[in-house]
Amino acid sequence: MLPEIGFIYPHQKMADHGPRVVALEQKTWERGDSFPPDMADQLGLARSNRVFSAKADEVLFLPPRVVGEAGLLLAGLGEAPDAAQWRRAGACIGAQIKQKKIEEIEVDTALMPEAGTGREVEWLLEGCVLELYTFDKYKSDPDQTPARIEIAIHAATEAQSVKLKQTLQERMTILQGTALARDLVNEPSNVKTPEFLAYAAWEQSQNSGIKTTILGQNALEQAGLDALLAVAQGSNAEPRLIVMEYQGAAPDEAPVALVGKAVTFDSGGISLKPGDGMEQMKMDMAGGAAVIATLVSAARLQLPVNVVGVIPAVENMPSGTAQRPGDIVRSAAGKSIEVINTDAEGRLILADALHWAGGKNPRAVIDIATLTGACVIALGHHTAAVLGSDAELVQELICAGKESGEYLWELPLRKEYAKQLESSVADLKNVGGRPAGTITAAAFLQHFAPECPWAHVDIAGTAWNEKASPGHPAGGTGFGVRMLLEYLQRQA
Repeated sequence: MLPEIGFIYPHQKMADHGPRVVALEQKTWERGDSFPPDMADQLGLARSNRVFSAKADEVLFLPPRVVGEAGLLLAGLGEAPDAAQWRRAGACIGAQIKQKKIEEIEVDTALMPEAGTGREVEWLLEGCVLELYTFDKYKSDPDQTPARIEIAIHAATEAQSVKLKQTLQERMTILQGTALARDLVNEPSNVKTPEFLAYAAWEQSQNSGIKTTILGQNALEQAGLDALLAVAQGSNAEPRLIVMEYQGAAPDEAPVALVGKAVTFDSGGISLKPGDGMEQMKMDMAGGAAVIATLVSAARLQLPVNVVGVIPAVENMPSGTAQRPGDIVRSAAGKSIEVINTDAEGRLILADALHWAGGKNPRAVIDIATLTGACVIALGHHTAAVLGSDAELVQELICAGKESGEYLWELPLRKEYAKQLESSVADLKNVGGRPAGTITAAAFLQHFAPECPWAHVDIAGTAWNEKASPGHPAGGTGFGVRMLLEYLQRQA
């Protein structure tokens, strides 16, 4: 959850709004001849004492007793900073705000290095807000991050101030969406059942113009979503299919469909996962969380586009009623699937959800899922994989990821990979062996994707942070919300 952020947009300097934030490039700092006149003495003192060098991710807080007035908060940008480094500098500032319990800061746009884009303040504050996120609702003695933080932003002109206000209000809506996704991912699975997730989606959609429909056990059986039901049959927690519909454009305009995997806890089923690290499997619904948060944020932004969100929510558990390796299940699309490994359950529920999404006659379908460990091996924890049937859609998502700071890398999806899924007893197997695991998982999903442009985003490595990094506290990252909203904004 985020603290309440209050922005103030004065056209003139205000003397008592907490420490002044200064982001500095290394070359500027080393020269020492480009400091603003009213800060030259203070910054010169820090430079001469060599307590700060403006390297990337470096931060220094100079309290009022050292520099007078309200103090200074210096953040290093390193050499030739890009958007990612501006966000990291903002995150370092956010960490100081939490650590020092600072309730007010001042940001002067005139103090920002000229990088040529005009978006540096936006990136800086985005990183700061992302770092201010905490999840401590279950702590008896929670961290005392200020409940409200005031940020005074000084623009050179009134016109610039108005533009900044509009931009930052929009960014805050998007960042609140990221925080919502993080909250859902971080909830423990004894709380976060499929029913809980469905209620959370319904609650968030109230008074937002989103129509939310929840399908329970009986409705799923009647609809023939047997692949989804097979995954859920080992758990006492009943499955749900969450369908969220936002209409921001004309009723006859085809929607973009977003499909998000939501396994609220994944034990692996009969193909039980190793015990080490299994507690993190509460995050196996991060794709569903991203879709819920994206729909809610799109509605709050009033984007002029129609969007459908389809979130299959199940719990994958081992029991006497659980599906077994070797079982054959039939999907809603009519294809039979031989279950080789019950820990490859995400693709089973996505198969039925993709078929359901196709019934909405979408113009494009994007699914997002913590799908394969192979993706973590291939791309680590900084980049998600994207594959799809339509080159233009894939490139649009890659561009949206680059713009938003949630990076995607395309993997090939050629017909040869589908051969690994051939079964001697069913239409296809749910796994294709160890080689190219991320690609064969996408090849499986392609069997159930509608005829329209389709893309699959595997966020197995990016949805969860085992250790904190700037802008990404430990736990759920909310990955995908900013990327999907950037894509939808471009579509609109």
